[in-house]
Amino acid sequence: MTMTQLARSSSRPRLLLACGVLAGPMYVTVSLAQAFTREGFDLARHPWSYLAGGDVGWIQTLNFVLTALATLAAAAGLRRALAPGRGARWAPVLVGVFGASLIGAALFPADPAMGFPAGTPEGPGTVTLSGILHMAVGGVGFLCVSAACYVIASRYARDGRQGWAWYSRITGTLFLGSFAGIAGGGGIAWANLLFVAGIVALWCWMSLVSLDLSRSLPATIITEGH
Repeated sequence: MTMTQLARSSSRPRLLLACGVLAGPMYVTVSLAQAFTREGFDLARHPWSYLAGGDVGWIQTLNFVLTALATLAAAAGLRRALAPGRGARWAPVLVGVFGASLIGAALFPADPAMGFPAGTPEGPGTVTLSGILHMAVGGVGFLCVSAACYVIASRYARDGRQGWAWYSRITGTLFLGSFAGIAGGGGIAWANLLFVAGIVALWCWMSLVSLDLSRSLPATIITEGH
């Protein structure tokens, strides 16, 4: 393989992992910007999925789609960055399923409830097929990305990088616990705020792991004709 070919083979996974670095900041920034500006939205009461409802719900729907595409690209980058070795097979699959679940969340919006969007009656509201599918695809995606944290933790541990291994385990545990909290206590302030913390922690982890794995790829110099 020429130096040019080697450089290209290394640059592709870097570009894919760059999507993983950017996915979280994009999703969190767009979601929080809406959370603090849309009438009637309360972070302590309403999951971010509710932002896909109402006249400007298309903003959050687009946020889901773009974040999904960036996450799917990151999954492809993980496959290249982790191979060969532990986690190279399952971590990309689990992250990829999480990315696909975000597309499902965009296709099947959450049901209006608890006074949001503005004008919606208080209370749980009417449960529709779209709402059921939204919760189902979200649940599958959340479980898969939590498992991905543990798979990548195993890889880090095998490579002797115990700090990264513990960081991945703690993130997976925090996110899984926050998901369990909101699944069992939707509408309760502490459960919703814990889930917000879990989401932010997960996307921080995704960005930092993508950046770390990108830096671990072999450096190459593009030299034409060699």
